[in-house]
Amino acid sequence: MAAFTDEASPAQENFRWGWLTTISAKLIWDEDRWQTVSARFLREGRDAGALARLPIDLTDWAFFATWCGDFGAADDAIAELEAITKATGTHIAPYAQMLLAAFRGQTDALPLIESTIRDAGTSGQELGVQWAEWVSAILFNGLGRYDGALASAQRAADETPELQFSPWASTELVEAAVRSARPEVASSALERVVSATAPCNTDWSLGIQARCRALLSEGESAERLYREAIERLSRTRLRPELARAHLLYGEWLRRENRRVDARVQLRAAHERFSSIGMEGFADRARAELQVTGEKARKRTIETRDDLTPQERQIGALARQGLSNPEIGARLFLSPRTVEWHLHNVFTKLGIRSRRELADVLGSAASQLAQA
Repeated sequence: MAAFTDEASPAQENFRWGWLTTISAKLIWDEDRWQTVSARFLREGRDAGALARLPIDLTDWAFFATWCGDFGAADDAIAELEAITKATGTHIAPYAQMLLAAFRGQTDALPLIESTIRDAGTSGQELGVQWAEWVSAILFNGLGRYDGALASAQRAADETPELQFSPWASTELVEAAVRSARPEVASSALERVVSATAPCNTDWSLGIQARCRALLSEGESAERLYREAIERLSRTRLRPELARAHLLYGEWLRRENRRVDARVQLRAAHERFSSIGMEGFADRARAELQVTGEKARKRTIETRDDLTPQERQIGALARQGLSNPEIGARLFLSPRTVEWHLHNVFTKLGIRSRRELADVLGSAASQLAQA
């Protein structure tokens, strides 16, 4: 990872490693280097006009943005990679789309997940099968469908074509197994999580480890571990992981009949999930709050959420000062088509000029354009 983050290393040398460039960062649970390498290679791919490489880099950027809870940036990356693959007649599996849908709690993603498992299994692409099973576990845990999460997480954790997927799936398996009253399965999965995270010494790795250990602990030990998980994950960019720590702590407190304390954690979880757009997990937190005697409102969708992914992407690029021809060149669209999309953006946002984009589109919408 030190070599990949070294700005002195030539881009061409980095290109030959392909998607392997960020695998090491994930194996050592290093979000800072993951972001640095992913953003750098995306920038270098654009500078070099490497159209075969860009969909890979955009997919990885979408992964990172999703994990940070920046769904707008993830949507933008997906829109750009789809524009490139359509223009070049190439194909990349919908890994980013599946992950984002799972985080959002969208059950309409299940046919896509199931078809990916079927098609990848038929063609011997076990990586695709494992990925789809893992994101299924995330989706089902968010929806509180723990039997489904248990089955999917077990299949994803048992396969090892990609080393980092097994620990990630194991974290889902710990939660699903505890909620399904399968302590022996949870204990085995926890051993796998501890083995993968203990040597890394990052807030991401140790925060996840503490959260998983808390699920299998009781009394003061459980409370200490939940607090450690929240403290460590709050120092990362990974807002969804932090929100999940608040949720699990709140659920534990409610089961301990500490309703007032539970409300604090569940309210924090619900607010975080709602602001991110993780509706499945938000509904789970809302249901727990109702049991404590408190009601939580559903999120009000902001006007800018009515923008399509392509409109958000075009708006972000226009905000950065790119002209219609420059935006069209990047997204393989004609200037006239860009103009039409911008008109829709202005109408939906209630503005009249590009200058006003900065006021209504936050920094999240422009992260991809800056990368």
